[in-house]
Amino acid sequence: MTYKEAVDYLLNQLPMFQRIGAAAYRADLGNITALTEILGHPERGTKFIHVAGTNGKGSVTHIIASILQAQGYKVGVFTSPHYRDYRERIKINGKLITRPFITRFVNENQEKFKAVNASFFEITTAMAFAYFKDKKVDYAIIEVGMGGRLDSTNIITPLLSVITNISYDHTQFLGNTLPLIAGEKAGIIKPQIPVVIGETHADTKEVFVRTAEKNAAPITFADKKIRLSDFKTEATGSSFSAGGKVYKSDLTGDYQKKNITTALAAIRQLQAAGVKVSDSAILKGLKQVKASTYFIGRWMVMSKKPLVIFDSAHNEGGIKELAAQLRKLSYDQLHFVYGTVSDKDITHILSLLPPKAIYYFCKPDIPRGKDAKELQIEAAAQKLKGEVYPSVKKAYKAALAKARKNDLTIVSGSIFVVAELV
Repeated sequence: MTYKEAVDYLLNQLPMFQRIGAAAYRADLGNITALTEILGHPERGTKFIHVAGTNGKGSVTHIIASILQAQGYKVGVFTSPHYRDYRERIKINGKLITRPFITRFVNENQEKFKAVNASFFEITTAMAFAYFKDKKVDYAIIEVGMGGRLDSTNIITPLLSVITNISYDHTQFLGNTLPLIAGEKAGIIKPQIPVVIGETHADTKEVFVRTAEKNAAPITFADKKIRLSDFKTEATGSSFSAGGKVYKSDLTGDYQKKNITTALAAIRQLQAAGVKVSDSAILKGLKQVKASTYFIGRWMVMSKKPLVIFDSAHNEGGIKELAAQLRKLSYDQLHFVYGTVSDKDITHILSLLPPKAIYYFCKPDIPRGKDAKELQIEAAAQKLKGEVYPSVKKAYKAALAKARKNDLTIVSGSIFVVAELV
């Protein structure tokens, strides 16, 4: 197969959760275990950092990567889903996995994939392990796809486990209470491997403490360990103080305070384990997260006059943070391009959205996409008003046409909505 044919095989012929939903979900580690075994265990021999959580996984993953890169390390990053290019999922020092490696990996192993009936995510996970091993990275930061306990990434033995936070998402798979969801995320905690928990929450703290004790895993709650003060955020970056030093970051949004806190706690834990990371590397890494790691999708300022922002918030926790951030901005009228997926209860999410915005309802171009007319009806029940558009691009075009100089246009609701425009 050519590169184009190989990617088409991965994206369109294999069971893929992002595209078809529950039918692609594997509720055990049998397949990924079988696949990595016949591939010669590419997951062995690499120093991993494993990151789970409902929100903030991507930010924390890329912050840690940027700091380690600033120290001079060769750092692999595995994340999901992708926006524009399948290769975004697998990176080394911000550079996407090469086309020849993907082509060769698929061609050489296609029969092995078939032998175990491997899914899209299982193959992509194994490919990431193989790429990082082949390129001899110093460290690889692996973001969990969904949950933790049964996620394909959970066959690794990391140097450190990180769980950012717990909120409601994928409840049909992970459970409909915060303790149940926390239990699934806590599945990445390994015997005697340190774990950093991003947020201390009354409903989930005991789950993490109990799991850590059961595994004799040292546990740190980041918000009890790291204190950021004077946190200020603008459209193009943030600044804060910590430990008597002033830091700047190219990440924007008040919610990044939690993510930076979690990432810094993770770095401190790595330092305690003997990983060399200087204060200057932390300073430099925080300043250039987006630039050094190819981090896209969160609070992307596409235009300043009028202000246009893309943000891939898609669950309750993410939308809460997005809505809080929007309340701090000054604008005349808010134009909201909004689309989502059909296999998610969005009633509460809709209740969190700004009621005075003009909405442009659309369906992301995937089988799981929610019909825009149905979305409009559900939104109307929450007193959200707007028109239906036949595509994401047409909804966006309509919003831009109506927005005046002092208005704000936001595109959000689903990663797949943002992906069609970035």
